[in-house]
Amino acid sequence: MLRTGAVRIATTLIVGLLAMSTAKAVEPVRIELLFEPNLENGKVVYEICASCHLPEGWGNADGTYPQLAGQHQNVLIKQLLDIRSGKRDNPQMYPFVQERTIGGYQSLADVVAYISTLPMTPEHDRGPWPENTTQYQKGKSLFQKNCAGCHGKKAEGNNGMYFPRLQGQHYSYLLRQARMLKRRLREGNPAMLSALNQLDDDQLQWVLDYVSFIPVPKEDLAPSVDWRNPDFK
Repeated sequence: MLRTGAVRIATTLIVGLLAMSTAKAVEPVRIELLFEPNLENGKVVYEICASCHLPEGWGNADGTYPQLAGQHQNVLIKQLLDIRSGKRDNPQMYPFVQERTIGGYQSLADVVAYISTLPMTPEHDRGPWPENTTQYQKGKSLFQKNCAGCHGKKAEGNNGMYFPRLQGQHYSYLLRQARMLKRRLREGNPAMLSALNQLDDDQLQWVLDYVSFIPVPKEDLAPSVDWRNPDFK
């Protein structure tokens, strides 16, 4: 399971510098703040998110909502801030990440830390090509060549570098977001866009199919439940 620690929040302000009556260049100023998260408050704040992302943070297998459980806290905070500021266009999420709804920076730090501790679903959505297929093997090779350098050999991501954890994420969601990035319908970093440009749509599906079959460490998963067991309560 991911360990919680201080949550780093970076925000960029645009400051206009005036000298005499002539306006000088407007320069961005980057400010970083560190917050010690309160998991109990994070659990309370998460109630705002649970109606869509589910109380467990598992999202939907059809890719409508991503699995949030187990995601790196710095990745989560960056996405929330990008949506709040309008940098990432997400009209559905926009009202829920505003300060008047979810709270200030401390509340954001609390909720992402809480989400990062949630155990992941043992039954996330996987792609159509299992390990014994040609598509899976091609996807594995393409992932190692184009994606592993940032997202890790096991798609574990990197909290410090803001690289998302892809392992355990729903295949349908991964594919939808990758296509949006590739078509410039969502902003992405240059390295990500360059990697996506190396892949046609078939190759993109193979890569994400492979990712969807990468096993999540057992300690990060919720226990499997046999709902058909009459002794289950």
